[in-house]
Amino acid sequence: MKIATLLFQNSSFTKVINKDNLLFENADLVLGFGSGKIITDEQVFSTIQNKFPNATLSICSTAGEIYDLEVFDHTISLVAFSFSSSSINTALVNIDDFNSSFEAGKQLVNQLPKENLKLIFVLSDGGKVNGSELVKGMNTNKNKEVLITGGIAGDGSDFNKTFVGLNAIPQSGNIVAIGFYGKNLSLSHGSLGGWESFGLEREVTKSNGNELYEIDNKNALDLYKTYLGKYANELPGSALLFPLAIKLESEQDAIVRTILSIDDKKQTMVFAGDVPEGSKVRFMKANFDRLIDAASDAAVNCLKINNKSPKIAILISCVGRKIILGNRIDEEVEAVSEIFGNETSLVGFYSYGEISPLKPLTNCELHNQTMTITCIDEIE
Repeated sequence: MKIATLLFQNSSFTKVINKDNLLFENADLVLGFGSGKIITDEQVFSTIQNKFPNATLSICSTAGEIYDLEVFDHTISLVAFSFSSSSINTALVNIDDFNSSFEAGKQLVNQLPKENLKLIFVLSDGGKVNGSELVKGMNTNKNKEVLITGGIAGDGSDFNKTFVGLNAIPQSGNIVAIGFYGKNLSLSHGSLGGWESFGLEREVTKSNGNELYEIDNKNALDLYKTYLGKYANELPGSALLFPLAIKLESEQDAIVRTILSIDDKKQTMVFAGDVPEGSKVRFMKANFDRLIDAASDAAVNCLKINNKSPKIAILISCVGRKIILGNRIDEEVEAVSEIFGNETSLVGFYSYGEISPLKPLTNCELHNQTMTITCIDEIE
């Protein structure tokens, strides 16, 4: 497998890392992560297509781009693949054609041939799609040994429209799946948050999808404001500093949920994923050093699956982490690079949700506020 990474900035390709001397006309697949305004520009899309004339091209909008050891805004971070013995198939659905995100997820995976399928990499709209239901639908239609990873497209800190595309200018509502096939594929993944839990473990006693009403039969928003103290006056912005750890009945480990908004009139909290009744929750708070350490640990977990630094690592981290870490944001990318070493190329983006299993060989989950890593290589 050969790969090359490129950064498109100010209407041109300003950075190129091509250690494998990949001929761009031989690229089989190109993944791109970039600013919504740029990736939906017809001229920009044509420029990328002309650069890689024979490649399958999938691009999504972001809340920031990861390229090499840096984090950018208003760019497109790209990785091109040329496979030796592996192959890909793709699937595309639009959420507007379905009654639920669950059904969209089922249909998406169903479009991919099953034989020799090893990895499904998903890029989903982040405005219209319920990520929790999407991953449930995908999990129902996949073989146990198939890895599903990916991310939810972003729109900076505006939370307005997001875009995903497959061999066409990215559109709102699209969900793309790229199936990787072949016995020589070497895959690994890791996903960690690094947030500190505090307070008692409590139970969700009233909720509807991603809208939370009551915890321990008490109004959830009132309880949340009590824990926030002085930060309660800065809601909803301060909610990014205090996500919720949720332990589902079927899982031993907690997943993290970001609060998207609060409704003072209804006295409810809306999260970036479902908060089921009966699940156990704890409040969490940010610790800068632990967030960066978690990015490093996610990379370590990749090496525990495959004890070899990969050729390419796709990093998908949460917009909340980017906002919180501020001018320290490059440190979490550097922390990953320190684990993998200089031979591993890094690309990726800041998302509205990360898709990855909690543990190897398990179903994928929707995460918030994590650094999620997908490593891809081919055994020659």
